[in-house]
Amino acid sequence: MNDATSDAASDARSDGQTGGGGESTFTVVVAAAANLGIALAKLVAGLISGSSAMLSEAAHSVADTVTEVMLLTALKRSEKPADEDHPLGYGPERYIWAMLAAVATFVGGAVFSLYDGIHTLLRGEELGDPLISYLVLAVAFLLEGFSLRTGVRQVRGAAARLRMPAPRYLHRTPDTAVKAVVMEDSAALVGLLLAAGGLLGGQLSGSGVWDGIASVLIGVLLVYVAWVLCRSNAQLLIGRPIPADMRAGVREELLSVPHIVEVVELTTLIQGPSELLIAAKIDFRDAATAAQIEWACEEAEQQLRERYPSIQRVYLDPTPGRAQRAAARSGD
Repeated sequence: MNDATSDAASDARSDGQTGGGGESTFTVVVAAAANLGIALAKLVAGLISGSSAMLSEAAHSVADTVTEVMLLTALKRSEKPADEDHPLGYGPERYIWAMLAAVATFVGGAVFSLYDGIHTLLRGEELGDPLISYLVLAVAFLLEGFSLRTGVRQVRGAAARLRMPAPRYLHRTPDTAVKAVVMEDSAALVGLLLAAGGLLGGQLSGSGVWDGIASVLIGVLLVYVAWVLCRSNAQLLIGRPIPADMRAGVREELLSVPHIVEVVELTTLIQGPSELLIAAKIDFRDAATAAQIEWACEEAEQQLRERYPSIQRVYLDPTPGRAQRAAARSGD
């Protein structure tokens, strides 16, 4: 496949039926629990050692904890069934909360890290005993590694079911909750290494410059993560269609139904990881009766759902074909 979204979206419904939705929730809960404990430990270590990099890492973990709480809210609220006020369901709401989570990463982590690092570079800092910071970093690395392992296992499992490389699945999946966890935990591990490098540089040189540089680099890293997550959620909020190869498959299924002559116009929309919408203007055979058109619509929807289980809504509009409209215009 040229685009992982087609496979990821088409298999999302079956993933949900076998625990995929619960798997995403478990991944986020593990990440939230790990980050909350790590944030407190880093804060204490930063205050004792006077390390700006450790304080930046504490802000990083606090931002990640807030992010995970928002992702849990996104997962729960997006599962609400469609109602009279929201006839197309609540699926897109997960991307609103995921967008806010990305903003929290930027404001809560990146801005503080950049400010603290620049402040340290300009004003300097007095370094305390780094031993407790090293211990906290080691424990944090293990906990973040476990959290990342949980997210990566989910990504690899989904990618294996779809027979595609895990990086491609992660790049294009509409499940931005697990994407956020994997990216933030990966950034956390890199941030821990940067903080350790800043502590070591300061210890060897006796200067706080290395610690300030580490803090700035952590901030830049968080800016990048926040940007990638914001862009992914913004694309889905604006309205991202299913990929070209999957649209071709939808046209193929529609044209295979008796009495359907032409797909005049096809509109598709990803509403959530397991929610796809298909709307099409269809030219039916001129001699088809009303009953035959009705049954053709039912058959088309059934075939589409069988091929792509994540398609939840199908809207077909009987429309004159291009040849008919051209003939009508020439007649006028």
